[in-house]
Amino acid sequence: MRMSTRLSRVPAYPFARWGDACREAAARGIDVIRLDVGNPDLPPPELAIAALSAAANRPRAHGYPGFRGTSDLREAIADYYAGRFGVTLDPESQIVTLLGSKEGIVNLSLALLDPEDVALIPDPGYAPYARGALLAGATPAFVRLRQAAGWLPDLKGIPEDDVRRARILWLNYPSNPTGACADLGFLADVVAFARRHDLLLCHDAPYTDVAFDGFAPPSVLQVPGADEVAVEFHSLSKTFNMAGWRVGMAVGNRDALALLARLKSNVDSGIPIPVQAAATAALRTDRAWIDARNAIYKERLDRLAAALVSAGLPVKPPRASLYLWVPAPGGACAQTCAERLLEATGIAVAPGTFFGPAGEGYLRVSATASAERIEDAVDRLCRLPRGWFDQA
Repeated sequence: MRMSTRLSRVPAYPFARWGDACREAAARGIDVIRLDVGNPDLPPPELAIAALSAAANRPRAHGYPGFRGTSDLREAIADYYAGRFGVTLDPESQIVTLLGSKEGIVNLSLALLDPEDVALIPDPGYAPYARGALLAGATPAFVRLRQAAGWLPDLKGIPEDDVRRARILWLNYPSNPTGACADLGFLADVVAFARRHDLLLCHDAPYTDVAFDGFAPPSVLQVPGADEVAVEFHSLSKTFNMAGWRVGMAVGNRDALALLARLKSNVDSGIPIPVQAAATAALRTDRAWIDARNAIYKERLDRLAAALVSAGLPVKPPRASLYLWVPAPGGACAQTCAERLLEATGIAVAPGTFFGPAGEGYLRVSATASAERIEDAVDRLCRLPRGWFDQA
């Protein structure tokens, strides 16, 4: 079967290949602990599950839901943004519901980019930013992030030709994979940059409610006038442990969202109505539920960080996100280090190169395994001889 030119431009998704490697290891008898994927293991709020069940029993809940989403869900999203960020959104024109934010990220690129265009993409960063540009026939221009700069982009260092040709600038804070956070002052600078260069600022923000010690990461839409140049992506996957339910939203700039909605009207028929009812209930869940869940993640991250430090890897738990961003010893090859760790201990972590060339020399470790499996991983790490990672 001949592959389309469009698809041939897009590499295989890295986690698909790595998942195969993990399954092969398990088939050889290795007890694999999956700390490579950010797949929440904890349940959603009970109110969400109850709302799903109740809605599924309604006779009219099983038809086409429509790509726009129910008015109840869009109003719940608007209420969430008002309560969490103090941001006012018009449910009719400033909210597009998504089948998870990943779908919306790729589809927005298809709606906005032409082959002569450039998308400015953080490196390291979430792979679908570049994949969407490639599928649209556009060029991803990678903006290297550096630890010394707090994993924030140097906007002045972006080549002028890339800025001139660019239509989209992607940001992601709290960051996957680095766990870095951006304050409102930095986001205001990026909004000004986008306005100055006629860019659509796309801020992917699914981790704003996975934060610790009272820290509350901001929304880019808290910057005055940001909705004139910005769209923010959010998801219930990490906020409410609903990764498999596939509910997300894009909010902000009306014109960009109208184009995204036009594309989606041609390619999907929306989120199932019972799932929308569950999402509506989740968005109205008391904040105490999120705080209690985050305390569990913090304990896991702290335990994993301490074990990695004892194994000779300097790492600090993040202020937000589900991940430890771990420097491999001496900048060792990330893929080789991850493969050796899988074979020696059964612990699967993600090579930093899954997130771009600037991820070389790093490993991403997720805290989304059960408490028992986290303790198993900690025990295995602590049993490694000191200096083991130096041989990678």
